[in-house]
Formats: sequence, structure tokens, C-alpha cells
Amino acid sequence: MRILVLLLSLFLCTQIFGQIALSPPQQKALDSIVALDVPENAPGVATALISGGKVIYQNYSGYENLENKTHIDSHSRFNIASNAKQFTALAILILEEQGKLKLSDDIRTYVPELYPTLETPVRIEHLIQHTSGIRDVYDLWSLQGITWWKQTYNNQDALNLLKAQTDLNFTPGSKYMYSNSNYILLAEIISRITETSFRDFMNQLFADLNMPETSFENDFRSIEEPVAKAYFNFDTWSTYDWKWNVVGDGNLFSSLADKIEWEKTVQGFGNPKISRKLIEKSQQLQAANENLKYGYGLEFDAYRGKPYRFHEGATGAWKATVVRFENPELAAVTLTNSGKVIPAMMTRQFTDVVLGLEKESADFKTAPENTGAYVSVDAVLGKYLTPGNYVFEFLKDDSGNLILNRLDRGEVELERESANVFHQKYDPAFKQEFTKTERGEMQVTAYYTTHAPYSLTRPEANWENFDYKTLEGTFLNAETGVKLQVEYVEDHTYSVYRNDKKSQAFLITPGKLLLGNYTLTFDHESETVDSIYLSADRIQQVKFERLP
Repeated sequence: MRILVLLLSLFLCTQIFGQIALSPPQQKALDSIVALDVPENAPGVATALISGGKVIYQNYSGYENLENKTHIDSHSRFNIASNAKQFTALAILILEEQGKLKLSDDIRTYVPELYPTLETPVRIEHLIQHTSGIRDVYDLWSLQGITWWKQTYNNQDALNLLKAQTDLNFTPGSKYMYSNSNYILLAEIISRITETSFRDFMNQLFADLNMPETSFENDFRSIEEPVAKAYFNFDTWSTYDWKWNVVGDGNLFSSLADKIEWEKTVQGFGNPKISRKLIEKSQQLQAANENLKYGYGLEFDAYRGKPYRFHEGATGAWKATVVRFENPELAAVTLTNSGKVIPAMMTRQFTDVVLGLEKESADFKTAPENTGAYVSVDAVLGKYLTPGNYVFEFLKDDSGNLILNRLDRGEVELERESANVFHQKYDPAFKQEFTKTERGEMQVTAYYTTHAPYSLTRPEANWENFDYKTLEGTFLNAETGVKLQVEYVEDHTYSVYRNDKKSQAFLITPGKLLLGNYTLTFDHESETVDSIYLSADRIQQVKFERLP
């Protein structure tokens, strides 16, 4: 693909009155990208590129329904997941324009049953920007042992779970942490202010945006066809029943025809009934928070050195990506119902071709510069952590080989490359360099061609006089009803029963226990451990108190 992009630099697109025109080689290259990811007799994609209010490329490939043998077309409706957030945010801006709310309003003005004892305001703008500190309902359900997509939950179920929360991840406005709860609550605020259902209000908005095939679906039994059914492939293509009813954060079904219309509107064309000024505002960061990279349901960053706006969405096998560039103006949208397609990658490959973007020379190291002091296999064994508690575990197999175990990827064999560098046996580009920190702790730095190096440290702890049994007991989180029963086994290992389901946990330091994807921290210096604090990706410092 890199060679293809370089060759196409000879055929860079031209611009006619601000609109990009593709050359025949570019058209062919775009078709080739789609063909690589969509085999015969498989689900597929709907994708388009829009410039200057015109569609300059579109492709419909694969099946909408494998059983009926119907093909994806411009009217096939996909669940675009978190790409829905930009429309929920736009609805809030409309209500602000109408004088029905202010972004600085405390959300409890409209949903007073939330966090009644919290003194710090949680503002509507905090929800929009993901700076509220409100825990993600999906992670809370996961903590409860609930597989959310197997349930038929609605927004009231989500609200009930949030009403039971008394604490936040952090002080509102102090940090950024993506949480779907924010946009579920925005949907609730919209419904209460307008005194109508969120879905009905949004349907009118979509009508005003000339998007008749787009709707939030809060009743899985009545989703309007034609729906591009979602398929995974585990040796064979298989679908599943969709029965999720929560809306606002996602669960928005739309067609590529409607998504094209929206991109034209964003570019200043079409005939929407929403003010141009408001739509332009929805594409910008809030003026007072330009240091953030999240706006009104959109992320802001740079791709290959070029500023752009984008968002990803994923719900099971349904995935969607939108990217927007300026100078020249280009929007690219990809929708898929295939678990094998990665639209985030495909869409950016399109922009590589159209804008002539080449992979930047790596501004990060892909290998150590120097050889360090020799380290033996035995000297590097153990668990290493990033500041966010992502874990590398180095083991030794029966043959004396060094093994890397990562919770999310399993075990891989490593080979020695030099005195203090090992690499993955079947992927030598993935290298691990072992050094010592200034504090004398063993550190491993991981190198690869697709990311900047990152380091993990093996914690060194003083276990003298540590009582391993002080952690034993049963702890309850009243906000979720989850119980943790902790039992010491041996050698820093514990059994933890979460609502009676047994898992293995490892004590990394005297005050930190790793339980799968969860980190449990506690005050190890007190005579008894009365509280344990659980953290994961989008839930932080969830308090469990010891039961008598």
C-alpha cells in the first residue's frame, strides 16, 4: 500500500472551485482498498468521499443480508454507534440557541436525582466534552458481571444505575475521560426539557437535516428496514440478535445516503432547516477549552501532520468512521456490518490516496540506539506495569526460553537479540529492552514500527512484616451491589470471588492487587484493611467497604 501511495503522488488530485477531482489511478486505488477487505459472499461496506458538497467517490460492496442475498446499497441502514454523539451534541446546541438551557448549567437542574450530596457542579458542557467524571455505565454493568449486549436495557435502566452512584471518577472539569454515560444523560436532559421522547425530538432534527433514513432506535422490535445485519466470522459468518434499546451515546441507525447528505451540510451545502451558524459551531472546539481534543461529539487531532476532525464507532460487528479535513476540504465516511473490516484504517487509507498523504518518517524510535548491560532471563522475570497498570509478565518455560504474557494477547516466545534486548520470535520488529531506572527498578521498553516506545516498570517492594492475610474478607460496593470476597492463597496470589465468581489476583506491591483488567488499591499500613478502591478503564476509585 505504501508503494501504491507513492506511485499515486504522480497523479495528485486537482481542485475545481475547492472541490477535489480524482484521477483514474486514484479511483482504481480506492476500489482496490475496498476489495482487499470485502471477500466474495461476505458482508461488507458502504463508503463515500465528499468534497465541496459533491460526492467524488462511493462504493457499496458485500451483502446487507447473507440469508436473503441482498446487497448493500445507499439505503442500507447501519448502526453507526458512537458516531451518534455528534447529533446528540447538536441537539443540545439547538436547545441552547432557543434559550432553553445553558452549557454552563448544572445537570442536576434537569436531573435532580443525580448525585444529591455532590457539592461540585457537573455542567452540561462537562458531559459534552467527557470531562464530567461520571462513570461509564457499560463498565459498571461489566463490574456487575453483566454482558450488556445480551440484555434489553433502555435509558431508564442506565439512569437507575447512575442514580445509585455517589462518587465520580474525578472532579468535574479537571480531566478528560471518555464515558458513554455523558451522552445518555444528554439524551435524558433533551427529553425532559422538550417534554417529548428523545427519539421523537431527534427524528424531527433528522427531518430538518434531510436525513429521513436516520433514527435512534429505542425499541429493537421495530427498527425500520433495510438493516445491514451485523456478522462476525469465526470460521464461518454468523449473525446475532440485536436487542439493545439505550440511545444518545449510540444505537443510531443510518444509511450512507443520509450520511452523505450530512457531510454536504457540514461543508456548507444542501438545504437544512438548522442554522448554518449552529452547524459551523458544532464543528469547532469550545473556545474556552481549545486545549481539549474533544468537541461536540467529535475528536480533534492530526493525521500524518494534517489537522482533522473524526470519530469512530463500534457496536459488535457494526463499525463506522468519519474523518473531515480542510484545505482541501474532504470528508470520508465508511460504514460496515462485517466484523473483519476495520473502517478506521480503511477510511484513512482513502485519504492517503486522495490527499497524497505519505506515511511520515517515524518521529519515534523503533529500536534501541545502544546495547546495554547484559541481563539474564532469570533477572527479568516478573510483572511490569505502565502508569495506567497495563501489565507485561515475563515467564520462563521448561526449555529456559523467555515468554511474554499479556492479558489481552496471550503468551509469545521471545529470542535474545543482544545483551539486554529480546524480540518476539515470529515478529522480530517487536523488541523489548531491559534497563534499570534511576531508582534501581528493572524496566522494559517496548519498541514497534507502529507506535512510539513505551516503558513498564517492575515494582520493587519491601515485603518485610507484611501480613498477607490482612486483606482477607468480604467487601461491598453499595453503588452497584457488587461483593468482593478476598482469600489469600500463596506467594502474592489471592482468590477473589466477585459475586461468587472466582478469579485469580496478584499482589504487585503491598498496596496494589491486580484482578484481570481491574486494579485494587488499599491502605496496607493500617492494621486492618477497611476499604478497597477498584479502578479500570472508565471507572475509577470505586469504593468497596469491608462487611462485618
